[in-house]
Amino acid sequence: MTETPPSTTGKIAIVVGGGAGIGAACVREFAANGYQVVAMSPSGRARALAESLGGAGLDGSNTRTEDLRACVDLAVSRYGRLDAVVNSGGHAARGPVLEITDEQWSEGMDLYLLNVVRMARLVTPHLITSGGGAIVNISTAGVFEPSPMFPVSVTMRAALASFTKLYANEYGPQGVRMNNLLTGLTKDDPGTLPAEWTSAIPLRRAQSTAEAARVVRFLAGEESAYMTGQNLRVDGGETKSV
Repeated sequence: MTETPPSTTGKIAIVVGGGAGIGAACVREFAANGYQVVAMSPSGRARALAESLGGAGLDGSNTRTEDLRACVDLAVSRYGRLDAVVNSGGHAARGPVLEITDEQWSEGMDLYLLNVVRMARLVTPHLITSGGGAIVNISTAGVFEPSPMFPVSVTMRAALASFTKLYANEYGPQGVRMNNLLTGLTKDDPGTLPAEWTSAIPLRRAQSTAEAARVVRFLAGEESAYMTGQNLRVDGGETKSV
């Protein structure tokens, strides 16, 4: 069933990895708040979701520059401008740190670091032309406290934090911002989780993907206009470090 598209604000957002999880929640959140959304994922679900909400989409991977370029070209050709970009990655290898192969480390770099670098190259000129804009990267609270369960993710996203700072310093004077959302335990339906999964979280619950998407929209919008180069923890207080 096609959902009723909301009224538009004239702002345009791209969501990469918008087929499921936080990415899909971002597609819904931006559309519900008047953005025209262009979404991409390998599965086709992002395209279908964006189209059902009055936007546009295509199928592709964040590891392929040509797919990212096609996504950007679609947004600019259809809507004439670009205001916000959300980068959401997939899933990389897990396991004991020395058992991860070179190929798995390289795959993680593609998914969690170079995906943002590639997209930044493509969208930054359009954001500048639009008078400024924001890039928001979905990251993990494990950047501050690396978990042995997700060695590739936390390593590459720690590198992403450094890249984000470098980018913010370079393009802040031109009105383009970049921030990272550092999420903790996040689920589409957090109420279904067993209590032992959330016992170490001060709020004693997981975050919903819809809650995470609202913070992404905040980071992409004018409410956060003085924030750039930041790693914003949204983890229910689970991170122990100050």
